[in-house]
Amino acid sequence: MRKVNLKSTLIIFFILLFSSVWADQQTLIDSAGREVSVPLDPDRIVCLGPGALRLIVYLQAENKVCGIEDMEKMDSTGRPYLIAHPELTNLPRCGPGGPAGINKKPDLEAILNTEPEVIFITYLDAQKADDIQETLKIPVVILTYGPFSTFDESVYQSLHIAGKILNRKDRARKIQDYIEGSIKDLSQRVKGVRSEDRPRTYVGGLGHRGSHGIESTQKDYAPFDWIGLKNVASQVKTLNGEHTFIDKEILLQLDPDVIFIDGGGLALIKNDFQRKSKFYKALKAFSHHQVYILHPFNLYTTNIGTALADAYAIGKILYPDKFKDINPEIKADEIYTFLVGKPVYQAMKKDYGPIGEKIHH
Repeated sequence: MRKVNLKSTLIIFFILLFSSVWADQQTLIDSAGREVSVPLDPDRIVCLGPGALRLIVYLQAENKVCGIEDMEKMDSTGRPYLIAHPELTNLPRCGPGGPAGINKKPDLEAILNTEPEVIFITYLDAQKADDIQETLKIPVVILTYGPFSTFDESVYQSLHIAGKILNRKDRARKIQDYIEGSIKDLSQRVKGVRSEDRPRTYVGGLGHRGSHGIESTQKDYAPFDWIGLKNVASQVKTLNGEHTFIDKEILLQLDPDVIFIDGGGLALIKNDFQRKSKFYKALKAFSHHQVYILHPFNLYTTNIGTALADAYAIGKILYPDKFKDINPEIKADEIYTFLVGKPVYQAMKKDYGPIGEKIHH
């Protein structure tokens, strides 16, 4: 009789034990369609790949990060999430990161040394994520922003996945609502502008694995799209929607009314202007003094807050009556405060100049 009671007691004990273990776990589908079991509200996480750390800061879960990549440690210039939280750069390294590490096997030893409970990683093949997870015995969750250098709504899915894991579901919803609300506000402000009154625009100097000159551009440029601008790059059928380079002769033929220069490429363009001023002066925008500075948002993929700030600055320049209530600098800080927790515009201004400033030559 005693043996039966002991056996029953042990069975009940193990049922309760494993029930407790499973109660602290949740299973979900990540951005690559993988089913992953992760701990509920983990205390220690690492973020690998372009934009992973930024999403965690947006979710106000930066206190859970236990290691960051060398890429993030090297330079916070142009990265509002690191400008707002410089303490993150003091954390142990969890690998090199950077463009060269995209979809590559990370530094497993460096990851283990930080003792994370969950690994968040962007732009990684599902099979590689499974291999890393199997080797380290740590859940690997794939997140994404969609195509590089653009704004894609798949980032919302990533926010909700990470938000669910980190007990930040409400925050993820608020972020999506804020971004969608801002985009809707931008588009509604210019709703009544006739097609013929919308200037032909171009953006040059976009960063892509480094800094580039005026030829560096893209068809799908979110700030232009949000306020319905005519992007002359879209007229070139050979260009795809992501980052590309356009021949200077083609740019002369397109001859946009207004040119915006990404702050990351501004120094290169200024130097190029000194050597090839004849080319620049042949462009209508330069000869009519319709060239303006924007802050770079393609730094380790899309800094969404800076993209929104750029869009409001563009709107203020092109449609001052539609944006008369907007001060681009104040608006930028409002956006940054919501997304990264601090008003970091002044740091951006120090590095790139006033947002929307006219370039004099």
